Amino acid sequence: MIAGAMFYVFALVLIASAVAVVSVRQPVNAVLFLILCFFNAAGLFLLLGAEFLAFILLIVYVGAVAVLFLFVVMMLDVQGDAPRPPLKRFLPMSLGVGAVLLVQVVVMAVFWPQAQAVISVATDIENTKALGRVLYTDFIYPFQVSGLVLLTAMIGAIALTQRGSRGTKRQNVQAQLDRRAEDVVSLHHVESGKGIL
Repeated sequence: MIAGAMFYVFALVLIASAVAVVSVRQPVNAVLFLILCFFNAAGLFLLLGAEFLAFILLIVYVGAVAVLFLFVVMMLDVQGDAPRPPLKRFLPMSLGVGAVLLVQVVVMAVFWPQAQAVISVATDIENTKALGRVLYTDFIYPFQVSGLVLLTAMIGAIALTQRGSRGTKRQNVQAQLDRRAEDVVSLHHVESGKGIL
């Protein structure tokens, strides 16, 4: 009963936050909803008895990727030449997402012992061992291919963002190496008491 209610709470918040990720206009709010989405997916993994996947999702995606997205979105000039909105504009959305996360953590902490009694584990093998066995034996080639796809996406993202912007000075290494002292330095013999005009 309690596990079913928690499943519906996590699933509904997950769906609502996923819809909000693609529908809100501000990219900072979209990343905040993405963090909420990852957190609820981790809650669903916990309800399924996959604690390892849940905590890996929290550590890797919420702790690293989503925070990186948030910093990148905040550092990039996504508005172009338009003035940046003040940070207090994002405060209500941040507080709302934080409040939902806090309520879910409290509910999960209070009702977790009863929900854990309902969860049944099919085998005697631990989650980490079973996941590693399946991932590195049955699905080793798709796992390696997914790593190559992510590497290709990372190289493509770097290539797309390396464009020249107006007013940015770039270093020309070859021009610096080809520079000779005779071309840039001129020596003048100055008589005592006189200056150079």
